[in-house]
Amino acid sequence: MTEEQLDRLVREADPARLDVMGHLGGVKQTLLEEIMSESTLHRFVEQPQRRSTVGRHVRRFAGAATVAAVVAGVLSVSILVREPEELGEAAPAVTASVPVVYSPVAMRAAEKNPRLLINQPGWKATTVYGFAQESGTIAFRRGERELEMNWYPADSYAVRYADRLDISRAETVEVDGWPGDLFRYSARDFAVILRPRDGVYVEMRTGDNWSRKEFDRVLAAVVRVDARTWLGALPPEIVIPERVQARAAEVLADVPLPPGFDVAALGDVGINDSYQFGAAVTSRVGCTWIAEWQRAKASGDDAAVRRAADALRSSHGWRVLHQMNERGDWPEVFWEYADEVAAGTLPAGYVQGLGCR
Repeated sequence: MTEEQLDRLVREADPARLDVMGHLGGVKQTLLEEIMSESTLHRFVEQPQRRSTVGRHVRRFAGAATVAAVVAGVLSVSILVREPEELGEAAPAVTASVPVVYSPVAMRAAEKNPRLLINQPGWKATTVYGFAQESGTIAFRRGERELEMNWYPADSYAVRYADRLDISRAETVEVDGWPGDLFRYSARDFAVILRPRDGVYVEMRTGDNWSRKEFDRVLAAVVRVDARTWLGALPPEIVIPERVQARAAEVLADVPLPPGFDVAALGDVGINDSYQFGAAVTSRVGCTWIAEWQRAKASGDDAAVRRAADALRSSHGWRVLHQMNERGDWPEVFWEYADEVAAGTLPAGYVQGLGCR
């Protein structure tokens, strides 16, 4: 099997089909051995807002883990493989398994969150962030509807539940055996809070274009899955730890890096959609340049001060920030702080605003 053939199989796979994942039978051992013999194993693999001065909150980007060697388990993802046509007849489709190896970092990030997916056709994860922290967000979209799932430490459950009682009375519901309570913001806008379990709880939020009947149907299709299934269901544009270095190279292609900047350390940013990943990476770069500017200023190193200021000023030309600007406010936030430092002023609140550590 060539790399081109294996790439084609991966592209044709449908990892979001939960009804076949984790329950595959009749796998051909010869195909498995051939795939495992390949030198390259292909993996299957909004937004921060303006500063509080304009009444919005900028999310912080912080992580807790570092990149480790890829030695984790295997996910079986359903794919269709056709044997060569013989005797003028098309061979039937055969279900096989492509082993997908995930790193310990990816597995830990997946295992610590509730791992809820929507087992209905057409739903796709579009927004993902925070999975290196003690909370996280994943939003699924199908057509014009979106369902956001936020998970938090269990110790904040009581406060959130009491706050939602100010919205409406609670209606008992159950999601894949997990009890919770439904609240109505309006006849077309709902929230469900699942009660604490394994140290966390989940709040699901619709937009304002749902009916209760449709929401009930989707809730009935939400399932809790294992870590490998959850990772395998994420679309390729979601940056899991295995993709960090390649995506970071793209983001940083035209970005001047500060002295001592460690690209490998970006492995601790968790699991993110492309927007959040771009924000996390540029946050690290910007914060490190500001730290270098402070160091140079304090030591009287005028040349280093100019280099740091020039680097921050150049952010107006960074491709990643221009790509992100149509989707959210992070670039505007970054440029505001960068311009102040480049002009010779250390802005108050930059640590929180840029998510510096």
